[in-house]
Amino acid sequence: MNILLFDGPERNHLLPFTFVRPLAHLRIGIDRLIDKWEAFLNVPCSVYTQTYLSEKFTPEYAQQNTFVNPAYLPSASLADTILKLGDHQALHFKGELIACSSSAKQPPEDLTDFTLIEWKEDLVHLTSATDLFIHNDFAVSQDFQRLTDGRTSAKISSTNKITCPENIFIEEGAVVEHAFLNASKGCIYIGKNAEVMEGSMLRGSIALCDNAVVKMGAKIYGGTTIGPFSKVGGELSNVLILGYSNKGHDGFLGNAVIGEWCNIGAATDASNLKNSYSKLRVWNYESENFAKTDLQFCGLLMGDFSRCSIHSTFNTATVVGICANLFGAGFPRTFLPSYSYGGAQGLKTYAFKKAMEANEAMMERRGIILSAIERSILNHVFEQTAKWRKD
Repeated sequence: MNILLFDGPERNHLLPFTFVRPLAHLRIGIDRLIDKWEAFLNVPCSVYTQTYLSEKFTPEYAQQNTFVNPAYLPSASLADTILKLGDHQALHFKGELIACSSSAKQPPEDLTDFTLIEWKEDLVHLTSATDLFIHNDFAVSQDFQRLTDGRTSAKISSTNKITCPENIFIEEGAVVEHAFLNASKGCIYIGKNAEVMEGSMLRGSIALCDNAVVKMGAKIYGGTTIGPFSKVGGELSNVLILGYSNKGHDGFLGNAVIGEWCNIGAATDASNLKNSYSKLRVWNYESENFAKTDLQFCGLLMGDFSRCSIHSTFNTATVVGICANLFGAGFPRTFLPSYSYGGAQGLKTYAFKKAMEANEAMMERRGIILSAIERSILNHVFEQTAKWRKD
């Protein structure tokens, strides 16, 4: 069976995190959506995505193709139903397409010619950027069961203070010494070659992915994922960091999502609750406006390759696009377009050449080169998001 994970209508609502990647390559829980779907379907998957992303994320076709919307978190029963789909059969949930099978090379615009099968069980459906932190606790727990089932954790050092060791799994090569690990309220997963330094306090559910580092004295609460090759310190609560990003010093992040290749300056704080305790309005890229939500808690949503200086402060529910360079005293506004340069005192366009120089320098520190294809993707987003910048 040939499976393509396609960008559904949720894609625009998940910006800025889908500017530089297909929806299927978003991380939530321990691994990416594509990794989850491949595990449950037990077949490799490619992606059907935006044209400007397709050179990096290339779709693979066969005579018969099954298109799956990865915005739904998979389960064994859902995967089994999808694998049994016949030609021109479509599985839908509350009127929305989950999966369909046909000889076409793109998902259908309507389901008129399809035999419809209704999915009636509850599903976790990612429909907004805030859903990434809202559902992260569930995703960590689900992934923990899948990735550790039938396996034995590496030995936990006796220097640590442990609560509920049966809910803790440490991969080989990880270093955890003189830390507090409390898994009574949720699991704790520590990936290969990750490190938890002395005095750190972790309260599950937490996923520390491969090669990630928790610095000394950090305080990390549940619903948090630290993506691969990321470094964190200070206080975090219900934070999803996609990978390769640093928040290495004191400061607070809560109910937040941080993209890849971001840097959060020392002593940066982001509010996640208004003084009035009122419900929040969050920038929505689809409507190009602030949308009312039922959320009382929402912190910083920062897209890939964005950075902020030391002692930066962010208002509740601040959305930052990609490749922003933010600095200066005070609270900037709560929507900061991609390629913004400045802060509360004013913004201008971050010149594409300068932004790429900073990106290359950050990536070179990790031994990774910014490819011509990636530069082309970033240039497309630079042009696409110009309408929101006002010099």
